[in-house]
Amino acid sequence: MSEAIITVVLTQLATILDQQIRQEFRLVSGVEKEIQKLKSEFKSLRAVLADAEKRQIKDQTIKLWLEKLADVSYDAEDLLSEWITALHKSDSEGGENPHSSPTQKVCSFISLPCLGCNRYALRRDIAVKIKRINERLSSIAIEKDRYKFNPTPKIETLDRPRSTSFVDVSEIEGRDSDKRILIDKMLSFSDKNQVLNVVSVVGLGGIGKTTLAQVVYNSSDVIDHFERRIWVCVSDPFDEIRVAKAIVEDVEGRAPHLFELETLARKIRTYVRGNKFLLVLDDVWTEDCKKWENLFNSLKTGSPGSTILVTTRNERVAIAMRSLYNLPLGQLSCHVSWSLFKKIAFFDRKKEECDELEGIGKSIAEKCKGLPLTITTIGSLMRFKNSLNDWKAVLSSEFWGLGEETEEGPFPALMLSYYNLPPNEKRCFSFCAFFPKDYIIEADNLIHLWMAQGCLISKDDVAMEAIGQEYLQNLAMRSFFQDLVREKNGEKILTLKMHDMVHDFAQYLTKNECSVIELNNDFTRKMESLDKKPRHLTIVRSEDSCFPDNIPNVEKVLTFWVQSFHDSPPIRSQLDRIEPEFFLRSTCLKALDLSRNRIGELPIEVENLSKLKYLNLSHNPLCELPSNLCNLYNLQTLKLSACNHLQKLPEEIGKLVNLRHLEIDRTDNLKVLPKGIGELKSLQTLSKFIIVKGDNNATCGIEDLGNLNNLRGCLKIEGLGNVADADVAKKAQMHKKIHLTDLHMDFGNSARNRIHDEVIEALELNENLQSLAISSFVGTKFPKWMMNLTKLQKLLLQDCQNCIKLPPLGKLPSLATLDLEGMNAVKFIGLDFSRDPSNVDAKSVFPKLKKLKISKMENLEEWDLIGQEDGGMFRDGDFEIMPRLRCLKVSSCSNLKALPNVLLQRVPLKKLRIDNCTLLREKYRKGTGEDWKRISHIKKIRVS
Repeated sequence: MSEAIITVVLTQLATILDQQIRQEFRLVSGVEKEIQKLKSEFKSLRAVLADAEKRQIKDQTIKLWLEKLADVSYDAEDLLSEWITALHKSDSEGGENPHSSPTQKVCSFISLPCLGCNRYALRRDIAVKIKRINERLSSIAIEKDRYKFNPTPKIETLDRPRSTSFVDVSEIEGRDSDKRILIDKMLSFSDKNQVLNVVSVVGLGGIGKTTLAQVVYNSSDVIDHFERRIWVCVSDPFDEIRVAKAIVEDVEGRAPHLFELETLARKIRTYVRGNKFLLVLDDVWTEDCKKWENLFNSLKTGSPGSTILVTTRNERVAIAMRSLYNLPLGQLSCHVSWSLFKKIAFFDRKKEECDELEGIGKSIAEKCKGLPLTITTIGSLMRFKNSLNDWKAVLSSEFWGLGEETEEGPFPALMLSYYNLPPNEKRCFSFCAFFPKDYIIEADNLIHLWMAQGCLISKDDVAMEAIGQEYLQNLAMRSFFQDLVREKNGEKILTLKMHDMVHDFAQYLTKNECSVIELNNDFTRKMESLDKKPRHLTIVRSEDSCFPDNIPNVEKVLTFWVQSFHDSPPIRSQLDRIEPEFFLRSTCLKALDLSRNRIGELPIEVENLSKLKYLNLSHNPLCELPSNLCNLYNLQTLKLSACNHLQKLPEEIGKLVNLRHLEIDRTDNLKVLPKGIGELKSLQTLSKFIIVKGDNNATCGIEDLGNLNNLRGCLKIEGLGNVADADVAKKAQMHKKIHLTDLHMDFGNSARNRIHDEVIEALELNENLQSLAISSFVGTKFPKWMMNLTKLQKLLLQDCQNCIKLPPLGKLPSLATLDLEGMNAVKFIGLDFSRDPSNVDAKSVFPKLKKLKISKMENLEEWDLIGQEDGGMFRDGDFEIMPRLRCLKVSSCSNLKALPNVLLQRVPLKKLRIDNCTLLREKYRKGTGEDWKRISHIKKIRVS
């Protein structure tokens, strides 16, 4: 990881030297010489790092040498970050006054309060600190010469695989008999009267226990046999309240707002009572059977034959859980290992290549010793290796001997794959040791944390966020990440996990840098006993513990997270607080996550975190933020999601010129935004934008969206009914928001006004938009530009009370989901809804529509999809109508007389639901309705 940090330091030095030239100032006497020396030392050290990383595995002294180098590199990065912040702030402040001279700019930067000293003290301070770092580096460089490292050429970026698609290894290799044995054993318990039956899968880490359990869990035999199926990842440390909550969450589909074990146990008893259930407890470590008693007792209300399937590395765990049957999972055979390996490594290769590489490939597969995780990791690596020499180098690598030292089977493969990563991707991967085991990682959040640590550097106008997604894809293709959840189009990764053995490996790499510590009675002793002050610290807070105070060893922490699980708004008397003194000691922090910790107030001492780039305060009962938060010049990400008590943002928020992500969704009490939002030109994420009534210079107007053309993803604009006129609306320049994919235009509870037709027309959107909602619009007609949204896939028209006519939405070529709700002025849906009158030659209407929902349209009487032409119906075959429609829902349309016959007869509907529609209920009543036969062929029907 040192190489990536050194690369960041060299980039910082280049920035300082560039700024010196650009601003025409001279560095303090002697400092320029020290900077050049710093640059030279780091370059010479970086040249030998590849060899040092290899040799540290078997030489503890080299490992210690690398730790010293990493430590001084972090300190150099910290100092230079402080300096660059000062330079940039002076540059921006100087930019506000075009008449300021270079000398004035230097004075401005030299006297910045963020460094806490006057200009002369600052000069002396920087010179002294750089000199000290150079002294430490010189000592490390002398030690380097003693080891006689070989300078290694820079590792080339590996070729991308021929196809970006991931190899499908979801079907497990060589486990058919294990799968059958496990299923038969679980199903056989139905013949016995015992309510709770425990079965365990026992085996080494990386042997495939979880994968086998997943395949069994999703098998048709198991799905048909059990009435309820529940999956819980237990992991270590064990927390019975957390496990109980996970069971309830799996059943309910959302996290319960409960924190007492007995309350959760009652819920579990209710859910399983009288049901034959399967509960999978994955990755169990605790051998203390007493910890399971409350949970097991609550599960005994299920029907006989109910089963608990446990996966564990330790057979003693299975005994403690009273397992009736243990399935020991062994290594894969040579034949199966080779089959799995070549499926991955030879994916999309030409036959001649496969023939050339087969012999050496079999030898590599044998070295994997039948461990599925090792095979998939090495197979993924070999997808990127194209020459025979590259394959020979992997076969003869010294990393294969690592297993003897670590006693961990997959480690050699992981080290081989890790070593072949570019430096920044190494740093990104090893940072993930910061997360607790089995944690579901949100991809965007991980990328924002990488950004905060300086792991992602923009290049060639490619945004850091895009580079982060590329790193995620690369690491996933090398099997460092698993359980990926992607967007529907399969491109962007949304969430991911790390295999517990991969997580162990990441912790092995970052033993003295990343610490995950449980908050309990032993917490302070654990913190004080750490060999070194951690750089990345996660404190896992149990449900009944208080927020930690007087935390030792945080002076050099870069990332700090108190992981908590408080989802519900707390009672005011139960609020937690963070001590101001913490912010005075943690001035190196770049990322701070205090989400879900019941914090009611953020101390003003947060201003001391001048290097902070990431701040997560989500799910906290904060009413406001301190105004001096706006002095955090480097802040890139501010997360305030679900801070439902929040009433306002700081007025000077416009000073946060580096802010890229402002998450304020689910903040119902936040009714206004300060004017400064419009000055945040780097902003990419803005959950909502609020427009208030009247001319108020302190709050945002629609025109303040004009500069925010980097916005992307989702945006809700509230209060559009308060926009004065079309000229003001045009200033928002919505057509320039090319990266926005999801927009909600909410006009609020405004009075009917003819201006609204002009306003919505002036808010012309970019054609890249994929999802649009228009709600509470009080105009009389929808905008013409809607027909230009050729990429629009989802559309909601809600409570637009004065529109008597729907636009010709059938023309939209990509529309897949359409929701019409509360359109009470519409009495008739006719041909003009399906077809554009100006394009009668169209051969298909709603060509990609899959879901259609019509609700709360009480005045709708008729729906005619085809219409009349020359007094007769259009003939079959004239054009296609909704050829892909699968789901139709109609509710609360009490005056609608009938559904279009052509829709029921010619469209391949799979699901029809009619709710609270008086006339339709009688017409399509099962068996007795006059038109029941017209819908009886549809697979799923519900009429109520």
